Amino acid sequence: MLISELAERSGTPTATIKYYVREGLLPAGERVGGNRTLYDESHERRLRLIRAMLEVGKLSIASVKTVLSALDEPDAPLVHTFDVAQQALSRSAVPDVAEPTPEALARVDALAARAGWSDCDDNIGRDIAAQVLDAFANAGFPLPDDYLDRYAVAARTQAEADLGAVAGLPDASRMTELMVVGTVLGDTLSLGLRRMAQAVVSNERRTS
Repeated sequence: MLISELAERSGTPTATIKYYVREGLLPAGERVGGNRTLYDESHERRLRLIRAMLEVGKLSIASVKTVLSALDEPDAPLVHTFDVAQQALSRSAVPDVAEPTPEALARVDALAARAGWSDCDDNIGRDIAAQVLDAFANAGFPLPDDYLDRYAVAARTQAEADLGAVAGLPDASRMTELMVVGTVLGDTLSLGLRRMAQAVVSNERRTS
């Protein structure tokens, strides 16, 4: 397809497509003579992935490059790509505040132990969760363990859904793409559904 058709199908302006190519986010199309360049469905999929990371995930161009480099690494295990994507896609969730306190990190580690989670020491989620615990405590609302345990159960359920969807795809390339898109959009989906559930539970308790 020509760039005009690619722009229409992907909902991306032609100038933006050319910018992504210059920045190395999108592979160049095939030159077929003159100013004609052909693109295919792989370019359309990559454009949708780039836009999801930039517009929904709010990543920088540099972070998108990092994720795409991992995505394009030949023979890289899925767990490696998932780790790179998690790190890049979670940076914006880390509050621009002081490092988490040792006490908060210890509580997160204890929570992980109670949940039976191992190998989480280097996961960026550990710092994110600890910073949130500090923020709650600083606001005068320290979170009890049973509250955290219930959140861990919900998080495990979400993770099972995420990885179940990925595992259901037939080829590794599509699995990796869904893993990246799901990490970006899943956080937003979780936020929206949580807001809805809070409203429902609030109404139920008010009327009961």
